Amino acid sequence: MPRSTNAVASKRRRKKILKSAKGFYGSRSKIYTVAKNAVEKSFLYSFLGRKKKKRDFRSLWIQRINAGVREYGKSYSEFIKKLYDNKIKINRKVISDIIMNDPSVFKKIIKYIYK
Repeated sequence: MPRSTNAVASKRRRKKILKSAKGFYGSRSKIYTVAKNAVEKSFLYSFLGRKKKKRDFRSLWIQRINAGVREYGKSYSEFIKKLYDNKIKINRKVISDIIMNDPSVFKKIIKYIYK
């Protein structure tokens, strides 16, 4: 029995990798084996980047809240504790947005928490 190859699928697989490597420098976008390694690494970085993005934004929100609360002479940890004690369920993203865009509302929250 003669040897058969699936040239169509193989070529499609290689084209898919080279298409993903488009814009890479030098042989990383031209040579299949080099491109394959570069693309795998880039996919790994993009996966990890999506996870890191969440950490970075949470950190930014915490910094903004801390800066907003410090104007009233309080600390971030004390503020978050008071929110939980008063059963106010606002996440850090929303609190950060309130501080940035509507300081008068944030002032009312501070007054309500620290009666």
